[in-house]
Amino acid sequence: MAQHPAPPSSPEATRFVEPVVRPIVKATDLGSVQVLKQGNLYLLTDPFGDVHPDTRGLGLYEGDTRRLSCSILRVNGQRPVLLQASAGGNYHGTIQLTNPRIDRNLEDKVRPEDALASQKIGIGRHRLLDGSVLEERVQVVNYAEEPVDVELDLELAADAADIFEVRGWVRAARGRHLPIALRPDRVTFRYDGLDDVRRGTHLLFSEPCAEAVPVDPDVAGSANAGWVRLTWRWELRPGEARELRWLAWTTERDAPDPTDGTSPLALGRAGRTDPDAALFPAPPQVDEERVAGSYRAWNQGFAEIRTDNELFNLAILRSAGDLRLLVNDGPGPDERYIAAGVPWFTTLFGRDALLTSLQALAVRPQLAIETLETLAKYQADAEDPDRDMEPGKILHELRTGEMARNGETPHRPYFGTVDATPLWLVLLGATFDWTGDRALIDRLWPNALRALDWIDRYGDRDGDGFVEYERRSDRGLLNQGWKDSFDAIRDRHGRLAHTPIALAEVQGYVFDAKRRMAGLARVRGEADLAARLDAEAERLRARFEEAFWADDLGFYALALDGDKQRADAIGSNPGQCLWTGIVSQERAGRVVERLMAPDMFTGWGIRTYASGQIGYNPIGYHTGTVWPHDVSLIAAGFKRYGFHVEANRLCGRVFEASQHFAEFRLPELFCGFDRDVSPVPVPYPVACSPQAWAAGAVFLFLETMLGLRPHASAGELELARPELPEWLSKVTINNLRVGGTEVDLLFHRWRGGTSAEVIRKSQDLSVTIRM
Repeated sequence: MAQHPAPPSSPEATRFVEPVVRPIVKATDLGSVQVLKQGNLYLLTDPFGDVHPDTRGLGLYEGDTRRLSCSILRVNGQRPVLLQASAGGNYHGTIQLTNPRIDRNLEDKVRPEDALASQKIGIGRHRLLDGSVLEERVQVVNYAEEPVDVELDLELAADAADIFEVRGWVRAARGRHLPIALRPDRVTFRYDGLDDVRRGTHLLFSEPCAEAVPVDPDVAGSANAGWVRLTWRWELRPGEARELRWLAWTTERDAPDPTDGTSPLALGRAGRTDPDAALFPAPPQVDEERVAGSYRAWNQGFAEIRTDNELFNLAILRSAGDLRLLVNDGPGPDERYIAAGVPWFTTLFGRDALLTSLQALAVRPQLAIETLETLAKYQADAEDPDRDMEPGKILHELRTGEMARNGETPHRPYFGTVDATPLWLVLLGATFDWTGDRALIDRLWPNALRALDWIDRYGDRDGDGFVEYERRSDRGLLNQGWKDSFDAIRDRHGRLAHTPIALAEVQGYVFDAKRRMAGLARVRGEADLAARLDAEAERLRARFEEAFWADDLGFYALALDGDKQRADAIGSNPGQCLWTGIVSQERAGRVVERLMAPDMFTGWGIRTYASGQIGYNPIGYHTGTVWPHDVSLIAAGFKRYGFHVEANRLCGRVFEASQHFAEFRLPELFCGFDRDVSPVPVPYPVACSPQAWAAGAVFLFLETMLGLRPHASAGELELARPELPEWLSKVTINNLRVGGTEVDLLFHRWRGGTSAEVIRKSQDLSVTIRM
């Protein structure tokens, strides 16, 4: 457990600096960002460890609020030279730097070719997040043969910006930034939001600074609410090391009335000491062991995977680490969920959490259980058109920042998604397949019945048997499937579809949901309900084939528009229909062939939208880019219909793409340029990274290649046509959980075939191989 910095100096040393409020700069570029996260606290910096008020959305965030918008370290007035940066530890990272140039006193003694050797100041920045506090230690070592004067400058600002503001939302009004409270060893930023919450950001340093001054934001180029600069001056003997340590943490409480004459704002302007005890609160304990212990527990609940391809092993480790990094603490006690992605979606998204949990079911079923239970707690029980909320519906997005609390956005939570509700049912059925947990099914059965009722009563808006969406207020999302950008759904002539819209893949989700719920109804002895749901699923399959198939294209339409006309541009949506099983066996081959055609298959993955069509854009969010999660579902669909070679080809190409991203981390999406045009995948400028269902894609690829089919309630694991690709000869999985049992498996490719061997298993588990 880390020790605290020195206690604060006397209250008489406190002084107040008036902030200067400036516009918040819109974040537009996430290139070269270092990410650390633990719980709901996360830090984005440049590779040097600095937070600049630039366009990348850098900062220290707690939930939906940016708590530090500037943190810039300078040594002797200059930016140090970067040697190495690592954020691979999820909640801790180290950055190694050195002094930027030869000391002027030595310039006449050092040859130009010895310039690097003359950089004799070692600078290490060590960060740790424990979920409630950021600890940073800056270590400076003098490797020179003579004493060196070192001046550390740290510039700080806190804009308390809501994440929607950082993304570019222009607000009609903001709250008040109170004067910045300064002591030689402490800084406190305060902001009173329009939601009547005072948000404090506090910093405590291990030793008093020599100087603390406000920074003119015009000179500094700040877009924040006022800067301060703190300076420490050290003389280091040869070989001497010094360390400056600081903590940063946050507080929230009700904001006092600014007109009562005793508020900190009024007292600060009067030059008096703020009597509020919350001005300089005691810092939380930094508990690294608690966080490390939570990682050990997570790893124990994660299946162990090892292959003979070391690069693939690195991709697996990175993806597993990203899933753990993205775990958030819920608003309620004992709630945990997987956040969608850093930085823009570090919150609960129904669709994203559900699909990620499905992708990772084989390796960590507990994630699915947590997702199901958390989303069930927020299942809608009333109508609210402003939030697209209807009884039985599963939420789209939950926000807890100032703008949501103040009603400026509908995300408290917002329910504008057409697919989260059937996907919740799909995950419930799939989780039972892996766990056989009857108590979970019985506990969530009322939620399942309400979700089924929503599908029939509200999802099918016009009674035609298809589930459609249309926003109920002008604040809602126009498109409410996973391709939710305004220009995502088109016909073959490039015309945008108008609502209400019935998406192809959503009909597949509903089909799968009803089939799975029929199976669970039989487990519960509800035979009539099971028969009804099976019949409804088969009628949906028949209607889907008739309404969505465009025979002249040899492909399914993306959607039906409000006039029941096909939005029949060529896109990836029918690939997800394969995953759900709604596609007829006779037409599956044509779908696979069309998806693997050059205008859809880039060489790195499947485009969201075929090239050459009106509206195609290789950097369009849903109109030509490649999404790893989408490809993982499509590959699983290929496998389901027996197209094993094509499935493995997709798995391999996305894995190859991961090798071109830092630390083998798959981003949310990347651009859709052809591989023969761009020999490396082109990053998408504002993609979330890490991102949950991109991390989960690796595990669904594995499940697809190995053909894992669990039947936990029957005590059986089926291996359906396991087939390893040419780049992978051996896969070992230990501690694969099927119900209350565990099994260790070895897969080996030899002379064009793949064998499977059971290394260890529980006595009451049957493993069968179907070739």
